[in-house]
Amino acid sequence: MRTAIVACGALEPHLKNIAGRNEIDLTIFPLPAILHNSPRKIAREVDSTLESIKGNFDLCAVAYADCGTYGELDLVLKKHGVARLGGNHCYDVFAGKTEIAKIMESEAGTYFLTDFLARTFYQSVVVELGLDRHPHLRDDYFKNYRKVIWLSQSPTDELKELAETAAKIIELPLEIIFVGETNLEREILSLLQR
Repeated sequence: MRTAIVACGALEPHLKNIAGRNEIDLTIFPLPAILHNSPRKIAREVDSTLESIKGNFDLCAVAYADCGTYGELDLVLKKHGVARLGGNHCYDVFAGKTEIAKIMESEAGTYFLTDFLARTFYQSVVVELGLDRHPHLRDDYFKNYRKVIWLSQSPTDELKELAETAAKIIELPLEIIFVGETNLEREILSLLQR
């Protein structure tokens, strides 16, 4: 069976790991992770990609949560008869919706990092928000946050250092929660069995 998944580029390495562990012949169509800085573009890009691969695969799925599209992505998926990951964002996917809800109930001012975001923080946050040129904007962007939680999938010393650097840049304490790929793997396998 020829299987395709249109995915957020941040999830591509995890999808490769999952496909390898489960011996799935999976073709991944990664979209640029930077789309998260303009989430209204996600649905359009997913739609375009699904259109371009239509008829070439027995099964297609989408490795995005809602990701700030406010239901626009679901409209595209309904049109194509394709399912996506559950939840509002990848934090729900990695840690589980219940765990994220508990964290947010405890401290609504939580800024989350994934491995990808820890690795790319300087470019995707500092540069994209202009903090490299206007560091005084830090307070405008992050004044309502109280802590950073790194939802670690595959921890390394290098990633830990990058997560610590990200937290220092936005002047917040860092907490680390190991989540691995278990929840993501469960959801991906569920999508690919539909």
